[in-house]
Amino acid sequence: MNGLLAVNEGSDEEAKLLFLEYLPSKGAKDPYHVLVVGKGVLFDSGGLSLKPAKGMEEMKMDMSGAAVALASILAIAELQLPIRWTVALPLTDNMPSSKAIKVGSVVSMYNGKTVEILNTDAEGRLILADALSYCTEKYNPNCVVDIATLTGSIMSALGSEYAGLFSNDKKLADLLTQSGDAVGEKLWQMPLDENYKKLLKSNIADLKNIGGAFAGSITAAKFLQDFVGGAKWAHIDIAGVMSQATRSGYRSEGARGFGVRMLCEFAKRCYQF
Repeated sequence: MNGLLAVNEGSDEEAKLLFLEYLPSKGAKDPYHVLVVGKGVLFDSGGLSLKPAKGMEEMKMDMSGAAVALASILAIAELQLPIRWTVALPLTDNMPSSKAIKVGSVVSMYNGKTVEILNTDAEGRLILADALSYCTEKYNPNCVVDIATLTGSIMSALGSEYAGLFSNDKKLADLLTQSGDAVGEKLWQMPLDENYKKLLKSNIADLKNIGGAFAGSITAAKFLQDFVGGAKWAHIDIAGVMSQATRSGYRSEGARGFGVRMLCEFAKRCYQF
């Protein structure tokens, strides 16, 4: 778990990888198994690649993916849906200190791939990557969904109305999109072409943890794709929809919890998948 531990090096608090599992009633035979991984950076200062002071107060919400994943399993248990639902939450904060991971470091990830760290503020993909590779190996689920406030780039692309959706499986992507549409949490599928992978090429490691100035949300998703093996997988980037400045309808000011309804609707539908 060196990706998770590398991000945690600047913190005084220990990193955690927390698991929760919902199993349906004993009458359900061979239930469809969904693994949800939620990014849990409890506060993101950017590490040594320090964020600007303006807007940093919102970085307490960089654990929104983990919060949504946790809320989804609580709701699904309450609804007693006939599905197996596993949640994995990699938890840490990303802080600057004399012990923090340094730009130029190379990290060996759980699946054996090496990553050159060119920006310590691209930390979410490191903790997600380790959790994804470990959990897909451990659980071998029918499908994997990760949800994260991963990139500012998705805000530039989609604003605050749609979350970005990336997937290696069309049926999975379609079902997630339909689930989001049904509950007013809209997803927009983004490209995941193999040509983007070259932007992550490193001269000293298997991958870089950033891809440069352009297509940032896509290169972040391509990075994660390297850690899911052959699993059916979807990545949902909620950075643009995690919060809002003013109340609007049922949406309160501040954190929105975007994704809980969508995941619950997906759970209702996906055992037909």
